Amino acid sequence: MHAKQGTATRADCVVVGGGPAGATLSLLLVRKGVRVTLLEAHPDFDREFRGDTLHPSAMELMEDLGLAGKLLKLRHSTVRSLTLQTASGPLTPVDLSRLRTEFPYITLMPQKSFLEFITREASRYPTFRLVMEARVRELVEAEGVVGGVRYEGRDGRLHEVRSELVIGADGRGSRVRRLAGLTAKKTSPPMDVLWFRLPRKREDPEGAVGRFGRGRIAILLDRLDWWQCGYVIPKGTYPELRRAGVEKLRRDFAGLVPEFADRVEHLKDLRQASLLSVESSLCPRWYRPGLVLIGDAAHVMSPVGGVGINYALQDAVAAANILTGPLLAGRVRERDLARLQRRRKLPTRAIQLFQSLVQKNLLARALDPQRPFDPPAALRLALRLPGLRSLPARIVGFGLRPERIR
Repeated sequence: MHAKQGTATRADCVVVGGGPAGATLSLLLVRKGVRVTLLEAHPDFDREFRGDTLHPSAMELMEDLGLAGKLLKLRHSTVRSLTLQTASGPLTPVDLSRLRTEFPYITLMPQKSFLEFITREASRYPTFRLVMEARVRELVEAEGVVGGVRYEGRDGRLHEVRSELVIGADGRGSRVRRLAGLTAKKTSPPMDVLWFRLPRKREDPEGAVGRFGRGRIAILLDRLDWWQCGYVIPKGTYPELRRAGVEKLRRDFAGLVPEFADRVEHLKDLRQASLLSVESSLCPRWYRPGLVLIGDAAHVMSPVGGVGINYALQDAVAAANILTGPLLAGRVRERDLARLQRRRKLPTRAIQLFQSLVQKNLLARALDPQRPFDPPAALRLALRLPGLRSLPARIVGFGLRPERIR
């Protein structure tokens, strides 16, 4: 490491990663008086096609903090149901409007707006410090215990923050996880997703729409001024699509969503599309003495149900509930970190199992180009039964064993 030595500071807790989990956990901790340094590697929060969905569980969290009304004053749209157009007609597997909550919908809001809002609220507390363009290079360790991090700042110098606890909330490619020697067990769902924008017309329907064709799936999310379009393709077929060029993408997408045939010309180049390589993973162990992982750093979710952000937020709530006391006392024990993993691992594994079942029994069939997709008759029957038809909405809206702020 050739960077010049910079400043040395102290905090009770260093949170690495200014995404939804890291920012929200920082806010929860500083509200209780914990001294938090939040390190974000990028110069701002603006990233294209990051997850932008806040489910009912997330909005109830905001309500617990007294921030829901303030947050909803920011520009957003809402999705109350998801309707799929299939070979035998429309199917609505998820209807959030039936949920018993003040927020029976998914809030679509640019993640940039949400993160700026959360960090602005955290900045009201004197124990909060946010450092942008802070790229973590090393862990500070002594006798096997992590006691902080060293990061390269925007000035090119190597700065050090000593702390009782380091929390890795730096996403699926977590550098903290690699530095700590923790590993994730990965699975490969049978799909990848291309995300791109298309114009939205005033007369277009609102909300979210899904379309199934032979070997293709389209997802349309209403973003007020434009549509966020997801084009789901079989795993590993993107190189073939790239060789065929943007014309094939335009032609195939228009065939799946014919009412958008006059808009696909806005796709001039495949570089306008962002490829999400879909994966699902889970760390067998989330912690070491002095360090713990949360959110995508500990478990990467498939995009099925769009639950990734909301499980990351619930990790943040559980972490705040369990770790605030030890942090204020100045002594976080390994058993506290183990307790956090036990609390969150079971609901995480359960939702990943649910996603896997959906992928194998629905999406894999939908991506078979040899036959038009039609959902199993048992699924249509289940969605007509009063005791079962609200189950998918509850799973998507709240997850399994949702966390609440103590």
